[in-house]
Amino acid sequence: MSGNSTTANSTANFTAASSDAIVAACAGATAAVCPECASAEAQLPPEPRLDLPAPEVGDAVATAALLADRTRAGIVRMLADGPHCVCELAAALGERQNNVSMHLARLREAGLVRAVRHSGDARWMFYERDEERCAAAAAAIAELLR
Repeated sequence: MSGNSTTANSTANFTAASSDAIVAACAGATAAVCPECASAEAQLPPEPRLDLPAPEVGDAVATAALLADRTRAGIVRMLADGPHCVCELAAALGERQNNVSMHLARLREAGLVRAVRHSGDARWMFYERDEERCAAAAAAIAELLR
């Protein structure tokens, strides 16, 4: 395997040396006079830009990591249709209620979901999406993928 690497390095060095030799031999000539120079210069890589700023991707990465779980993604999608209780989410997703509750806690911590007590019976807790925070999360991911 190291033979292939050596061969590739030798080829790259030979190609670079050949390009340098062609350019040196035709120094001062125009592309119209020496087409080899024009093709050799076209193959040279541009100068590296070492001062590029790093993009801010923290929010998008955090959101993508959170939604990478199938259950959490399913919960967020189901809550787009309106509020649901844990038992409804668990039944639809084929998960145990305690597992769904754990995922809801993570989504609440991230601000994508909020809990609301039922107005008629305070024993029931319903979960709904925070549409403003979900839109901001979607925008962060869309900006990353643009």
